[in-house]
Amino acid sequence: MDISKRQFLQQLGVITAGASLVPLAQASIALRPERREGSEQHRYAMLIDLRRCIGCQSCTVSCAIENQTPQGAFRTTVNQYQVRLAGRDEVTNVLLPRLCNHCDSPPCVPVCPVQATFQRKDGIVVIDNTRCVGCAYCVQACPYDARFINHDTQTADKCTFCAHRLEVGLLPACVESCVGGARIIGDLKDPDSAISRLLAQHHAEVKVLKPENNTRPQVFYLGLDDAFVTPLQGHAQPSLWQEVELCHG
Repeated sequence: MDISKRQFLQQLGVITAGASLVPLAQASIALRPERREGSEQHRYAMLIDLRRCIGCQSCTVSCAIENQTPQGAFRTTVNQYQVRLAGRDEVTNVLLPRLCNHCDSPPCVPVCPVQATFQRKDGIVVIDNTRCVGCAYCVQACPYDARFINHDTQTADKCTFCAHRLEVGLLPACVESCVGGARIIGDLKDPDSAISRLLAQHHAEVKVLKPENNTRPQVFYLGLDDAFVTPLQGHAQPSLWQEVELCHG
């Protein structure tokens, strides 16, 4: 049936007027993609063996390619520290891979005013970019400096353990590309997983960053000096590290 342009616009006006009566919340739910919650059968965590890390930054590069982070922003990287031994002139370099710790008690979640940051059932902390308003509250709340505002999307961004890869049976990009095999990811609820066995084997040696914050990080380090765990806290046994300077390489 042929209709004039005027009739078409009149009919369109009726349709849009009716659509405006739909509750805003209902409309936003209809437009919002499904939030992938993961499964309670798993609890993913990562172990980083610093004895194997060579600082090649292949993890940094592969993550940037996989997740298309903007130039100069990284979900994971390997920081290089220059360390001077106490009472000596010796200086040595220490490597420390950094990423979101996917805490059991993530401080970034409760501060989000729109519930864009949430913790999946498998423990992975992710960001719903359709909700995020880029307020950066979560960036400030993270004690590990693991978040940033993605200036391409104007939303918060960070490591997700490459959840999209885990869901189809693949390793995260950083784990897959690690030359020295320093990064191990796995399921803590599986006692036979590689990470469960390693954590049990090296229980006394495994450390996390900033345990005093009680965030219960799920990124564990093997071979990490106490100075990077609780720096300047006046240990009963003083750390060998006297001076730590970040070197951006």
